[in-house]
Amino acid sequence: MERTITYHIDSTSAGLRIEQYLRRRGYSSQNLTQLKKMPESILLNGVWSYMQTSLNSGDLLAVHIQETGSSPNIPPVQLPLDIVYEDEDVIVVNKPAGMPVHPSLNNYENSLANALMCYYHEQEKPFIFRCTNRLDRDTSGLTVVANHMVSSSILSGMGVRHEITREYLAVVRGSLTPSDGTIDAPIGRTGSSLIERKIDFEKGERAVTHYRVLGEKNGHSLVSLILETGRTHQIRVHMKYIGHPLVGDYLYNPDTEYIDRQALHSYRLSFSHPVTAEEMEFTAPLPPDMRHILDE
Repeated sequence: MERTITYHIDSTSAGLRIEQYLRRRGYSSQNLTQLKKMPESILLNGVWSYMQTSLNSGDLLAVHIQETGSSPNIPPVQLPLDIVYEDEDVIVVNKPAGMPVHPSLNNYENSLANALMCYYHEQEKPFIFRCTNRLDRDTSGLTVVANHMVSSSILSGMGVRHEITREYLAVVRGSLTPSDGTIDAPIGRTGSSLIERKIDFEKGERAVTHYRVLGEKNGHSLVSLILETGRTHQIRVHMKYIGHPLVGDYLYNPDTEYIDRQALHSYRLSFSHPVTAEEMEFTAPLPPDMRHILDE
């Protein structure tokens, strides 16, 4: 994937070295090392320059990203792909339930990575798969994928600083009291299981989920959940902890009367664009299998 990013240097950045300026823009040490190996990747006022060159007010700095390889071991496979938004830096996808994000031993050719690899292969563009907010296989909804190494680094940093807002919708049994609140309970591994998690006040990592009931119907509640942290299975474990596990959750509430997967959907995703800093917000409607539970 090739991308040229242009920065107009103002008085607040005058005197900084190019390397310092790019670090402040969110470039990682690895990004800078990779750029140094790319031919004429740094142009200052149209002239190839070293990272140690100082900037002046009014300068035009261009960063030319040249990624010529694609992710190894991810075969391109023609699969349904619901693209909500895309530009040169990011692509936002509404992932269906049942599709893993990454290939694995038993899901080698049916993942989101396979679908995107095919999408870019058909455009004859190299592509390295870098997903920022990973979803469980059976969780549907929005996920953002970086199109190159710099947007990936900046988005990852935003994720660490909790600057990406992720709102989920879940369907649970019963009526929640109170109808809104915060769950602050640490999560750890369950025994030797690599997958299952539990509330663990001794060894678990802090996990915080904010919830709000949006409606109740047919003995079920539709709940909005916003993550403050991002632990494995956080919503699923937290909702079970307060006595309202997700409907259809094979691991924490094996009840498939209404749905054959956990009733969890990544509904809203908002973040500052990693390059332009524009505020971005996307939503994906509740999928039919979850609507069906409430309409029964």
